[in-house]
Amino acid sequence: MRLKAAASGFFIAMDKLLWIRITALSGALAVVLGAFAAHGLKEMLPPQLMETYQTAVRYHFIHTLALLITINLPLSASSRLWAVRCFLLGIILFSGSLYLIAFTGISMLGVITPLGGTAFIVGWLLLFTATQKDAAED
Repeated sequence: MRLKAAASGFFIAMDKLLWIRITALSGALAVVLGAFAAHGLKEMLPPQLMETYQTAVRYHFIHTLALLITINLPLSASSRLWAVRCFLLGIILFSGSLYLIAFTGISMLGVITPLGGTAFIVGWLLLFTATQKDAAED
């Protein structure tokens, strides 16, 4: 049985093509933001904020690859769905908050960053506890 895409906020069903597109956009954005740092921000940001920005790009890339791999793992649709949700939420909260800190200098935004880190950890732990794909699923 194939699950249909239900775009009701964050709870997107495990529609593989939709998740491939989300992952592709995340990857493209990571490249754009990384190139922007290499070519446009070097002279504008102090070293500490540049390091923060580079950390955001690094985790953005790593977890975009994790998304791409996870959507193709032979796991139950539910296991894959919750893991990719956590990875996407982690990219948004962890990397997003670090990008904002680097651009604005508002260090108070750092209270959001651990929530994203927690989402990353939960995503990895969900993969650890994932169940195998049922032949009737997907």
